Amino acid sequence: MRSASEREKTMAYDVVVIGSGPGGYVCAVKAAQLGLKVAVIEKRATYGGTCLNIGCIPSKALLHASEMFEQAAHNLPDLGVKVGKPELDLKAMMAHKDATVKSNVDGVAFLFKKNKIDGIIGTGKLVGQGKVEVTDADGKTSTVEGKNIIIATGSDVAGIPGVDVDIDEKTIVSSTGAIALDKVPEKMVVVGGGVIGLELGSVWARLGAKVTVVEYLDKILGGMDGEVSKQFQRMLAKQGMDFKLGAKVTGVEKNGKKGAKVTFEPVKGGDAETIDADIVLISTGRKPYTAGLGLEEAGVVLDERGRVRTDHHYQTNVSGVYAIGDVIAGPMLAHKAEDEGVALAEILAGQAGHVNYDVIPSVVYTSPEVASVGKTEEELKEAGVKYKVGKFPFSANGRARAMLATDGFVKFLADAETDRVLGCHIVGVGAGEMIHEVAVLMEFGGSSEDLGRTCHAHPTMSEAVREAALATFAKPIHM
Repeated sequence: MRSASEREKTMAYDVVVIGSGPGGYVCAVKAAQLGLKVAVIEKRATYGGTCLNIGCIPSKALLHASEMFEQAAHNLPDLGVKVGKPELDLKAMMAHKDATVKSNVDGVAFLFKKNKIDGIIGTGKLVGQGKVEVTDADGKTSTVEGKNIIIATGSDVAGIPGVDVDIDEKTIVSSTGAIALDKVPEKMVVVGGGVIGLELGSVWARLGAKVTVVEYLDKILGGMDGEVSKQFQRMLAKQGMDFKLGAKVTGVEKNGKKGAKVTFEPVKGGDAETIDADIVLISTGRKPYTAGLGLEEAGVVLDERGRVRTDHHYQTNVSGVYAIGDVIAGPMLAHKAEDEGVALAEILAGQAGHVNYDVIPSVVYTSPEVASVGKTEEELKEAGVKYKVGKFPFSANGRARAMLATDGFVKFLADAETDRVLGCHIVGVGAGEMIHEVAVLMEFGGSSEDLGRTCHAHPTMSEAVREAALATFAKPIHM
């Protein structure tokens, strides 16, 4: 890492990236690999952004650890493994999470060093054509010059629209506080039935908390396939999670010295209800992080949702200023940001970067997992597309039976005339890994018959994917 004085003596960078999350650091690495001179500005003390430090990575460490705890308590005896009643060591579990985070953020620092990328710790702000002002932790400023400046600052907690909530990360928490609790709450209320709320809610439910999810919509997982949402909710209910759907939260406040209370009322009208909880998790989505970047002063246009507006090459209305990831339109997913980072780096190097937004998988890392790619049945109906459906349950899969992993199913959606696969949705153990063969299939414009006629190893969970494809263009073998 170079000092400000050393940087000022060097020529301007080809690329200056503000933000070192998955979009920013991947863009920087790819640009450096393509021969461009790159600097990355990061306000945290460690690289990796929200995802690596307080988001995707630590939450997955806790999801896996809590799932192992659950299996030890309930699944191992059925497999002939007697271990007695498992004892939770939450401190050790949190240490595993922290070690996982450190390993990943150290890995990004290594990639910067390997690719000769200058990492600059401080808060970046646009201050003129090709110039970024960096303010360090002591308030000292320096200027970094770049031919191309990339905004990759990600997103922040959105809060509850119209409701004033004091998130103290102790009693009323966001995902940041929910991955760092020092004890298992007796009762937890999760405001928001999306991916983050269900993932972190399931962590604490497995560890012993009574979890209630309050969701504004009449279904969980928002835009996901309706059939998937309905069946998955039943699975979570069997695991002990309660759901209050079609419920509008009107208040969240601390309940004296201990705990908090959540007040909500039916969206369609009716009496209000209040639930007490030791911990309230606010997980109502995220918003683009654009504050303090100097965008307004630089003339960068935002859209009606506060996202940076860009063209098909990720350039803003200001020449030489680009944006990728959560801060622009599209799903707020780390891998979407990564692909945009690669595409933009290629464009800046004179190549033809491209992202296929129709083939971006989405995964909910609960137990079982939920994974999807492409269109939902509801979207196809709304668009008037004629389609056919093929489904296959894991209960009819030999490997799933052997693993006691029979919950869930695979669902294919294909064009009624051409058989081209338009979407796939999987609920089941390992769904997040299995979805990718469908993503590859769709990237090449493949049909359900293409996949159905591809040999799959036996016995594997992935055979259920093949069987669902067979069910789409013909008939499954094992049903």
